[in-house]
Amino acid sequence: MTAGESGLSIALLASNRHPIKQPFAGGLEAHVWHLARALQARGHRVTLFAADGSDRAAAESALRVREFSPSSAAAADSSMQPRQFLADHHAYLTVMTDLSAIGPTAFDIIHNHSLHYLPVAMAPVLGVPMLTTLHTPPTPWLESALDVSKGLGSTFVAVSRHTAQAWRHVVRSVGVVPNGIDLAAWPMGPGGADLVWFGRLTPEKGAHLAVAAARRVGRRLHLAGPISDARYFRQSIEPGLDENTRYHGHLDQAALARLVGSCAVALVTPLWDEPYGLVVAEALACGTPVVAFERGGIPEIVDPDCGRLVAPGDIDAMAAGAEQAAALARTDVRARTVASCGITAMVDAYLHHYHRLIATPTYGETREGAA
Repeated sequence: MTAGESGLSIALLASNRHPIKQPFAGGLEAHVWHLARALQARGHRVTLFAADGSDRAAAESALRVREFSPSSAAAADSSMQPRQFLADHHAYLTVMTDLSAIGPTAFDIIHNHSLHYLPVAMAPVLGVPMLTTLHTPPTPWLESALDVSKGLGSTFVAVSRHTAQAWRHVVRSVGVVPNGIDLAAWPMGPGGADLVWFGRLTPEKGAHLAVAAARRVGRRLHLAGPISDARYFRQSIEPGLDENTRYHGHLDQAALARLVGSCAVALVTPLWDEPYGLVVAEALACGTPVVAFERGGIPEIVDPDCGRLVAPGDIDAMAAGAEQAAALARTDVRARTVASCGITAMVDAYLHHYHRLIATPTYGETREGAA
């Protein structure tokens, strides 16, 4: 199939576990939702593979997630894997088998955002070019898939220079397309005296350290986001909630933007190397300076005009940084995001990759593949 005047026909592969809708389960879901809508706004036809219940406005059509229940005999076998593993495997095996049959006649390009190994392993049989965005550090399953496929059938880009470098021992050629956000959806806020932390409430995101830093600096802290680890929330967050540490729940995007924009500083406390740092870009777009642990891709976004970077785990430095960041000009903070984190630049970059792959009969660069 070739691209016509009406634009490209694009299949976006997301998570089979989470619907692409607000409030988002995580940054990947938010990323795919915004990308899908932006591509449609440019006149392209988007088909989405994601969990049931996804926003119908995010795509023109959907590739259904198929479920599988093993027989009682199979489930009793000693080789039976956890049911979630089996559900993931079946969902991606089915969609990749379907795409290998219909892809050449239905789609110009497949854009893989899933974290599953099968889209990469089966890319060589598709008959249609694939672009894979690497949203995470290397995982054993994806490394295994690349060992099998040798990188054939897909070109790879990462969401930051840090993440690209982390994959180069497996994939020699990794481009960089930084995540972009819809700046209109994260308008400049008035600011205030309080601090804010937002994201998934899991141990590796480190919200408990934000609580400690806020207490040290003597400012009220607002928390928002999905409780992805109930035990962590119950043991490490809930006991500290009071009038100075408030949890607002899992807010939709508009409500979250209002909350972030009403605060003086956003605290970003990862206990792992963030591949990009979407919450950083979102906070800056609201004019809210960021104090963040210097990990992963975050230093590629934060500079002295929009925030402060501190040593990972250093609560005293975060508290001091919050006082410094609160004095920054909010117009300068937003200007940083406008210059480097807008969705327009991201979509332009992805469309460049799409057209280049479509114009390359052998999907050129993919044959550089794995190391």
